[in-house]
Amino acid sequence: MLLDEPFAGIDPIAVADIQQLVRHLTARGIGVLITDHNVRETLGLIDRAYIIHAGQVLTHGRADEIVANADVRRLY
Repeated sequence: MLLDEPFAGIDPIAVADIQQLVRHLTARGIGVLITDHNVRETLGLIDRAYIIHAGQVLTHGRADEIVANADVRRLY
């Protein structure tokens, strides 16, 4: 399933609902691809992420690897 900016303009309660739905889908073995500018809301859901900046892949990996990346921390 592709979710394009699912957290854009959404109140915190709806964000939690969407996160719960994504977790339910992935627990059932359904792949979910999320494109979003809200890195914080997205990192709690992912197995793997690609961070794109200025049209280039800045880094990729697990959430802990993304958070530890100095460039990601500076930009996001």
